[in-house]
Amino acid sequence: MTQLRPFKQVDVFTSTPFNGNPLAVIMDADGLSDEQMQTIARWTNLSETTFVLPATEPAADYRVRIFTPDMELPFAGHPTLGTAHALLESGISLNQPQQIVQQCGVGLVKIRIADDGALAFASPEAVLTPFSDAPISSALNSDKLEEQLPVMVADMGIRWLLVPMKSAEAVLEIKPDAVEFARLIKKSNVNGVMPFGPLKGVADGYEVRGLLIEQGSLTEDPVTGSANACLARYFQARGVELDYLVHQGTAIQRAGRVTVTYASDGVWIGGQTVTVLDGAIRL
Repeated sequence: MTQLRPFKQVDVFTSTPFNGNPLAVIMDADGLSDEQMQTIARWTNLSETTFVLPATEPAADYRVRIFTPDMELPFAGHPTLGTAHALLESGISLNQPQQIVQQCGVGLVKIRIADDGALAFASPEAVLTPFSDAPISSALNSDKLEEQLPVMVADMGIRWLLVPMKSAEAVLEIKPDAVEFARLIKKSNVNGVMPFGPLKGVADGYEVRGLLIEQGSLTEDPVTGSANACLARYFQARGVELDYLVHQGTAIQRAGRVTVTYASDGVWIGGQTVTVLDGAIRL
């Protein structure tokens, strides 16, 4: 029997459509099998598709499952904010005003609602492990690594290799070697690589990129919440807790913007989200 389920496609980490990271949200996934969810995610062919389910934890407002075209993820940043935006727009009833609690594979994640509609999630803790591998430069095709800062693997349920670069320009000049990059991903056992460098003329600002392999091919994520959360934990572990702004997506003609805020109640990764498509998906 054909079913219609509420569906939205939203653009995350931007206030202007088509400049951020798109996300498909199946607003009511109750009763869908794992296989159906994976099939839908493969069909949407976006970096992630989320499926909203009733919460099983009393403190949570809803439960979400996050799928790439290849696999399920326990947590990801832009799907967290994009799903929250879609549900708020649809009039979800919250347990507490101005705060959403999402249940996902890493547990409960808090999402803060700002007066201007921006959302921010509380970064989960990250396990940081130093990583040293000679092919990093060859994998990125760059000799402009910032050697005064360590390369780290950050594990937040999803794993990112954080690579400091000398400047934002050095980040944007990166043209990865596909073979060496695949080798680097395998050796570091990460989901993706995030090079980062300071923005010229922007106080407390960084240019970052999210490079990864999807469906066997090297690709670039437009804007990456989880990697930015990992980077925020990286700075914190080094004793630096200064709020900052991230530019991401520049190399692929996007204009993603991510805010990082250090507060007494956590590290918050935030940005705007806009809805692009609103309707139903036929199952």
